[in-house]
Amino acid sequence: MRRILPQTLPAWVLLIVIAGLLISQIATLYIVSRDRAAANDVVDLYRLNDRAFSLVQLMHDATPEQRKATASGLFNATYALTVSGTPAVTSSIAGDDELAELEDILVGRLSKFGITDARVRRDPATHEADAPGGTVAGPDVGQVERDLLVLAADFAQSDKLTASLRFADGQWLNFTEPNTPAGPILSFDSLPLYALIAGLVVASSIWSLRRLTAPYRMMETAVKRIGEDLKSPPIAESGSREVRTAAKAVNAMQARLRAYVEDREHLAAALAHDLRTPLTRMRLRLELLRNSTIRAALGHDLADIEGIASSVIDFATFEVTEEKSERIDFWSLVESVADGFEEVSFDNDDARSRGLICIARPVALRRCVTNLVQNAVTYGKKAHLNLRQSDRTIALAIRDEGPGIPQAELDAVFGSFVRLEQSRNRQTGGLGLGLTIARNIARSAGGEVSLSNHPDGGLLTELRLPLAI
Repeated sequence: MRRILPQTLPAWVLLIVIAGLLISQIATLYIVSRDRAAANDVVDLYRLNDRAFSLVQLMHDATPEQRKATASGLFNATYALTVSGTPAVTSSIAGDDELAELEDILVGRLSKFGITDARVRRDPATHEADAPGGTVAGPDVGQVERDLLVLAADFAQSDKLTASLRFADGQWLNFTEPNTPAGPILSFDSLPLYALIAGLVVASSIWSLRRLTAPYRMMETAVKRIGEDLKSPPIAESGSREVRTAAKAVNAMQARLRAYVEDREHLAAALAHDLRTPLTRMRLRLELLRNSTIRAALGHDLADIEGIASSVIDFATFEVTEEKSERIDFWSLVESVADGFEEVSFDNDDARSRGLICIARPVALRRCVTNLVQNAVTYGKKAHLNLRQSDRTIALAIRDEGPGIPQAELDAVFGSFVRLEQSRNRQTGGLGLGLTIARNIARSAGGEVSLSNHPDGGLLTELRLPLAI
């Protein structure tokens, strides 16, 4: 069911508009049909009253034989007319029925012509075979005549009002008056107009929705950008009051998050930086030791501590480093990084991979690529690089020859200070910041770093960056 229902706010609003349009049109057609039927009932009563007056006025002075002759000449299947000694309408009408009121009107109006009794009833359509509608229009018949034939057929097949009027001499005038055909609620000729109006309403709704939801789409993009880069520009506080309020709240949240992160990074950077002073003194004093074995062991320990401090400083100061983004020849950067490793090779070296430009911080992006290549070489012995373009994205695939990573740990390794190698040796286990720094740098450039296990073995690391236009 969820797959059928809309998944976005504009789609929901558009669905509600279309549903409301359909409901309103159906309700309108129903009301118009009901009102038209009520109007037709009044018109039918008026037509019967008027025809009764004309017929009685024509026949009241005639002899019974003359009345019969006149009735015979005026008779047809639609407008039946007879004169006889018995009434065609024998049943009585309830006092509260509108036909009973019509009977009183007829007696009151026709009493001057000697009418002493009037009876009216409703009869269903008889569908006579010789009805005027049975005439088939030929190919030479014009549109007006064709329409008249169709209307005559509708009258012949509609319900009828039958009236019996009693003359003073006891003779009864019986005649029928067809009801006005109801006709279709919506004619086929009107369908294009209804479709045009509905199309205009839907089109204007779509246009209005796009304008109304444009600020929300911009806010969605801006919030995603904040998740990738806290230094992204604040959201424009424009539009409706609700949009301005939401934009102010998001901008305030971004400012607080950036202040919190910067405070944390400054603190970590300061702590790591302050370690360098005692480490320098320790190295100077180490040089005074004569025992080469102890000096070498302490030298390795100091080197590890200095490496840790350097990594922490790089990690902590990444966001606060003021480095401007530039257009970078990504192939040249990758090639220069690969030249520093003997264990790196390129799987592709064609002209299409060259000249791919991205926009990023040069020093930071070099650090990102270096960390990924270093990670592949350290844990996978060798690294095979493949650079390609996909749509508007640059993709650098780095495949190593190591054992890979358990599927459940592929996302966990991007956490800070996370090491799958549990030893305390930094030469084999590292500090656990390389992938974290690489992903942060990639995301700040609008890209991403992902890991997967290659079907043929080894870990596949992919760095994707937007292609500069």
